Amino acid sequence: MMNKEQKKNYITEMTAQFENSKAVMVTHYQGLTMPQLDELRSKMREHGIVFRITKNRITKLALEKTKCKDLSKLFTGPTAVAFGEDAIMSARILSKFANDNESLKLIGGIMDNELLDQAGVLNVASLPTLDEARANIVGILNASASKLASILLARSEKMGNLPPENSETQPKE
Repeated sequence: MMNKEQKKNYITEMTAQFENSKAVMVTHYQGLTMPQLDELRSKMREHGIVFRITKNRITKLALEKTKCKDLSKLFTGPTAVAFGEDAIMSARILSKFANDNESLKLIGGIMDNELLDQAGVLNVASLPTLDEARANIVGILNASASKLASILLARSEKMGNLPPENSETQPKE
């Protein structure tokens, strides 16, 4: 049981996390064992994501003062929240873990002030990360440049193999 001071600190801390996170994903974790939760936390921590089991009633109080107040209705039952900067990575890790462990259920979340339902979180999980998108763009640009270079080189090789214009077209005297 928390005393009043601990509750105030919890509300202050949760309010700050909700306000400062670009991505907030809400899950139900009922049925997960402590080793499974620890495994999930360590995977999240590798990417700078905080995965935290919440106290619903107090968390709803913290949500009232934040940009994430629309998430309040998701806080029923055994709830845990992932706070991070990269919504795609958060959603990806959680959805992969949920596929491997049926006890973890994705409920919803917020990505850059946009409310996501369960399907929205799964859609975000399927998007490429920023680094993957950059790599794809570089690959496309690089392929285009190499194709252009090969076309230009092929054209110049053909021009080099042509006989001189005046030698065959003019009659010999």
